[in-house]
Amino acid sequence: MKTRLSAAGAALLALLVAVLAFGQPAQAAAGFTVAGGKLYDANGTEFIMRGVNHAHTWYPQQTSSFADVKALGANTVRVVLSSGDRWTRNTNADVANVISLCKANRLICVLEVHDTTGYGEQSGAITLARAVDYWLSLADVLAGQERYVIVNIGNEPYGNQNYASWATDNANAIARLRAGGLTHTIMVDAPNWGQDWSFTMRDNAAAVFAADPARNTVFSIHMYGVFDTAAEITDYLGRFRAAGLPIVVGEFGFNHSDGDPDEDTILAYSQANGIGWLGWSWSGNGGGVEYLDMATDFNPASLTSWGQRIFNGANGIRQTAREASVFGGTPPPTTPPPKTLASRA
Repeated sequence: MKTRLSAAGAALLALLVAVLAFGQPAQAAAGFTVAGGKLYDANGTEFIMRGVNHAHTWYPQQTSSFADVKALGANTVRVVLSSGDRWTRNTNADVANVISLCKANRLICVLEVHDTTGYGEQSGAITLARAVDYWLSLADVLAGQERYVIVNIGNEPYGNQNYASWATDNANAIARLRAGGLTHTIMVDAPNWGQDWSFTMRDNAAAVFAADPARNTVFSIHMYGVFDTAAEITDYLGRFRAAGLPIVVGEFGFNHSDGDPDEDTILAYSQANGIGWLGWSWSGNGGGVEYLDMATDFNPASLTSWGQRIFNGANGIRQTAREASVFGGTPPPTTPPPKTLASRA
């Protein structure tokens, strides 16, 4: 998100009728399913994401991070991958290893392609169609992992320009993924660097959901400077809840270059309304936002103030995360959290 523009509040989704009757969650399904605006695991148990983002594609050697975030109580990790267009491609073998690490650590794995970030504004960013090419090239790795893996088509797939085709492009991308045999729950990111100040995702989400023949799509909003008041957060998330559409906060922070997000409201409202979230990010940030590291130099014993807030604060991971039932229902670890603070703000 680079520039915040004002946008008149649009009427709530014109196609609400498409989401009035989603049916009941499937029992013993092949993988995750969506019903009534909620996400259910393969056992038919509601699953609410409580986790973090991990910049795997830039730090592929940091494989211990999966065990580390699990030990701190997370139930989900969103993993940054590259199609090879802007950074080094994560190979099929590497993605298979990531999935294996998530499963070994009883974490649900949200895989995302980062090369789409800021398309239409960011030089070198790729289209959602190009991201789909990458996912289809991973079909052999993804097959059979529907119980553990959610496919996030592309990170922040449009900047603040040329985003009018967001709905059509996502509908087409979903159709190609389904035609290619992917039956996983699909996650789609908002435009405007993920923050949807234009309400493009909000006002077209029902149509995109209806375009998925499996009706198995989740929407992801990124909350940074656009969401600096409680009213903005509760209104945005509340509209999805009222419409019966599944929404998660796929990224957020306690501060950002574009403003000061209200992280306390994000956490409290999400907890009160059963909305999943994934904080940004575990470690390795650069470009002036190093303060968003939760752990200093990937060290789980050296949590920053942001890491302490996410894992150990009110409505944080320790208090609210519940492991996916597909792993057998074992509760998260109860080991006392590390005490060391090493703020990089």
